[in-house]
Amino acid sequence: MNYRETAKQIINNIGGKENISHIEHCSTRLRFTLKDDNKVNKDALESIEGVIGVRLNVQCQVIIGNDVVEVYDEVIQLVGDTFSTSGDVPKKNRKIGAVLLDFVISVFQPLVPAIAGGGILKSLLMLASLTGLLSDQSQTYQILNLIGGAPLYFLPILVAITTANKSKVNQLVAVSIVGAMILPEMTTMLTEGAKLFSFTIENIAYASQVFPAILTVLFYSLMERFFTKYSFKAIRIFFVPMMSMLITVPVGLLILGPLGYNVGTVFSSVIISLYSTIGWVATAILAAILPLMVVTGMHKAMIPYAVSSMGELGAELLYLPASLAHNIAESGACFAVSLKTKDKKLRSTAISAGISALFGITEPALYGVTILHKKVLMAVMGSSFIGGAIAGLFAIKAFALVGPGIASITMFADPDNKMNLVWAFVVFGASFVVAFLAALFLYKDTKAIEKSETKSTTAQNEWLSSPVKGQVIPLSEVQDDVFSSGMVGKGLAIIPEEGILYAPENGEITTVFETKHALGMKLSNGAEVLFHIGLDTVQMKGTGFEAYVSAGDHVTQGTPLVKFDIHAIQDAGFDPIVVCVVTNGERFDVQTVNESQHVTNESNVLSINTI
Repeated sequence: MNYRETAKQIINNIGGKENISHIEHCSTRLRFTLKDDNKVNKDALESIEGVIGVRLNVQCQVIIGNDVVEVYDEVIQLVGDTFSTSGDVPKKNRKIGAVLLDFVISVFQPLVPAIAGGGILKSLLMLASLTGLLSDQSQTYQILNLIGGAPLYFLPILVAITTANKSKVNQLVAVSIVGAMILPEMTTMLTEGAKLFSFTIENIAYASQVFPAILTVLFYSLMERFFTKYSFKAIRIFFVPMMSMLITVPVGLLILGPLGYNVGTVFSSVIISLYSTIGWVATAILAAILPLMVVTGMHKAMIPYAVSSMGELGAELLYLPASLAHNIAESGACFAVSLKTKDKKLRSTAISAGISALFGITEPALYGVTILHKKVLMAVMGSSFIGGAIAGLFAIKAFALVGPGIASITMFADPDNKMNLVWAFVVFGASFVVAFLAALFLYKDTKAIEKSETKSTTAQNEWLSSPVKGQVIPLSEVQDDVFSSGMVGKGLAIIPEEGILYAPENGEITTVFETKHALGMKLSNGAEVLFHIGLDTVQMKGTGFEAYVSAGDHVTQGTPLVKFDIHAIQDAGFDPIVVCVVTNGERFDVQTVNESQHVTNESNVLSINTI
């Protein structure tokens, strides 16, 4: 790969250097915060050599894979580092959840390398102590252990830097303010009982704390802007930081610090309570849904909890054990696909992605293999559930915040429980073997399927009539990125006039969702069609839906499949639009007819021809 050329093309297709407000990278993705998301050419980005995929959700995420650092370095050379202090991004009509997630990613993501490096060092020392290679009473061990623990101890300082960077305020002043709260002398005074302006300061050890630092720096950002606006320019260089520190540190000690401490405690307690209530099931379920969370980027929402747990407890017992099961399951499934496929390109991708997942980086596996083949996704989710269940049953703990994999397995070394590492290896082995066997059994090579179907059927072309009465609209106009981008497949959408979904052609019902809002159907030429009634209607949990068929039923054109209440969907605040897409469209030429027209169940809406 030509990293410089890839970087140039990426910059050009996100709107140029001028459109970048902030950039960072994680283990596989370039993460851009842009001034205008509408300037992104998603199709062009996805066609660039070295780009695995693109996600436009809160941030513009360009998925690179293992070469992300090299591409990031080239991007930085091309755009410079002024993006981190550029002007404010124009305000957008973004939901509060999207804004919050963007803030969380920007503050917590840069912390991971330091915490991971220190955590792995400590875990290696634990392993050395367990095996007798190094005494934990030796000064060598203790010095190395202090080095490994430094990132967690100085976590408030690290958070102050990332929060100040995100808030676009002076990082050194922010560090000084937070640093004042963890000074040894300050800690001693708080322990002995200290008062400020006659107010008692709560005795809190702020070392290793996250949320007090975040709240304090956010308050400082308000103070800096206020005093910058109203102070004389001649004295601004010292007056602004002096007044900001003078006000922010006392407010932090009296109000924001205790508030942030309690937020962190509650945050961790909720997760631990959930774990205590449903036990191993929580780890198993989280492991099973991690593929979907990683694809959408929502797994980043777990980082604040993991960081807080590491700071509070020195260990984490939910997210990282579940990640171990998922990461290794991705690896096992990819290696199975590489053995079974006759597609040389897919085999190469699967091998590379399998190795990457084995070392804890799953995006190449997810975007290159798993989400493109639903049977492989089923294998990964099932085996992740089993691996997560084992991790939960034996309550394994992680002691380093890093993607679990073969190279970082020592993160599960526990000096107080030698079996913790043993059970981590059991999770590792079980997840890999079950995923490998499941994918080997479930995955059907596309080329083999096409060859078989070419021989077994003469009906290679299909006309699909409208499944509902209503107004046809292009798929691109659907208010859902997953459908409108064509990520699920090619097709169309219909604004329904009556609440009955009919079979548009003869075929077999392959799937009926438990909530009855969606079902899958296989046509005689092998095309697999998904019908999705409404947007986000899964949240209705089946209310307003009645299915007339079950998976495995053979139906004829015009057979009623699902009855749905349009008014109930609208009253619940959801869009009742019906989406119809061909999910294995790579094997078919899918063309829309009667687009933007009113249709009945006798009207043809899709032409599905075998390529």
